[in-house]
Amino acid sequence: MIEIREIRRQDYKKAQQFAIQGMHFDWYMDSKVILDLYARYFWDMELNRATKAYGAYVGDAFVGVLLADMKGEPKKFHSRWRKAYVKFIDWLQRRVAGAGVGTYDKANREMYQTFCESHVPDGEIVFLAAAPNCKVKGVGTALLSAFEAEEQGKLVYLYTDDGCTYQFYEHRGFARSGERQVVLDLEEKKVPLMCLFYTKKIGTTE
Repeated sequence: MIEIREIRRQDYKKAQQFAIQGMHFDWYMDSKVILDLYARYFWDMELNRATKAYGAYVGDAFVGVLLADMKGEPKKFHSRWRKAYVKFIDWLQRRVAGAGVGTYDKANREMYQTFCESHVPDGEIVFLAAAPNCKVKGVGTALLSAFEAEEQGKLVYLYTDDGCTYQFYEHRGFARSGERQVVLDLEEKKVPLMCLFYTKKIGTTE
C-alpha cells in the first residue's frame, strides 16, 4: 500500500536520481559527475521554492515525490545554502552551455505569459516523479491525488516536454494549454524538444 507523507530529508538524494532518469538528464550530459551536480542543482532549485513536498512510501521504501509551489503558502523548505548552490551552478552552466539553456526557459516563459493573459493560476507542480524501477503501480496517481485533495478549486500548471511521460497528465484531467518546438544547442550536440504546458482546475475535468 502506498502512503503519502512529507518527504524525509534522507530521501533527497534518491529524489535527485529520480530526476536524472525520469527527466532524461543523461540525454544531455555524458559525465556522471556533471549529471549528479545538475541533479542536485535541479532538486535544490525546485525544493527551495516548494510550499509542498510529498513523498510516496511503500513500507519504508521511498518510491516517489511531488513538489509544488502554491501562491500564499510558506516556502518552508527554503535554504540559503541551496540558494547559493543554485546561483553558482546557474552561472556555470550558462558559461558552459551558452544559449542552449535559455532556449528551453524562454519557451516555457512565453507559454506561461500567454496563458496568464486570460487566466490567473494559483500554483505550479514543479516536480513529480516515481522511482524508475518501482514495481508498485499508481505512485504518480497517489501523489497527485494527495496534492489535489488539499488544493481543491485551485488552477495549477506545470511544464514538461515530449522527452517525459506527458501522457500521464492528459489521462488525469490536465489540458495542454501551450506547446513550443525548440532545439537545445549544447555545443557538442543539438537536442530537438517539444516544450509542453499543462493546466488543470482541480476538482473539474476541464
